[in-house]
Amino acid sequence: MSALTVERAVLGDPLTEPLVRELTHEYVTRYGPGGHQEMARYGAEEFAPPHGLLLLLLQDGEPVAGGAYRRHDDPHTAEVKRMWTAAGHRRRGLGRRVLAELESAAREAGYRRIFLTTGPRQPEAKGLYLAAGYTPLFDVRVEPAPDGDPLPFEKDLLTTGTAAAAAGKAPIR
Repeated sequence: MSALTVERAVLGDPLTEPLVRELTHEYVTRYGPGGHQEMARYGAEEFAPPHGLLLLLLQDGEPVAGGAYRRHDDPHTAEVKRMWTAAGHRRRGLGRRVLAELESAAREAGYRRIFLTTGPRQPEAKGLYLAAGYTPLFDVRVEPAPDGDPLPFEKDLLTTGTAAAAAGKAPIR
């Protein structure tokens, strides 16, 4: 297996096409037609510097995972969106790696906190965020309703150290 590289990207770039296509399919499969609306909710500018960022993990030049953050309503908080791992590359820790890269980049951009939500029909995402040290802003002992509200999480970026270094951070190009 070849090494992974981390690349900055912009929605609309051909490299982001697999992320958009597979995430849209995932959302529609789990939540119905509203999945299209979720993917159209934020324009490319939301994930562009200086307030946002979209990163892809590439293997042999092909995107295998990615994610983005945008500025939250609180200007000191980044909000993670569009977390994705290609179906054929799951269970390799790539989502955790993307998350660590986004945390590091957000910290470097001056954000103090990171926030995210995941849908109630995405238990693997809930598990990822808990394992990555995110604080749930809901009662984890209560099973979420399948059609319930999104599950919010947060993490203080100033006290979490260098998670990206622990995840084998590669330079971002």
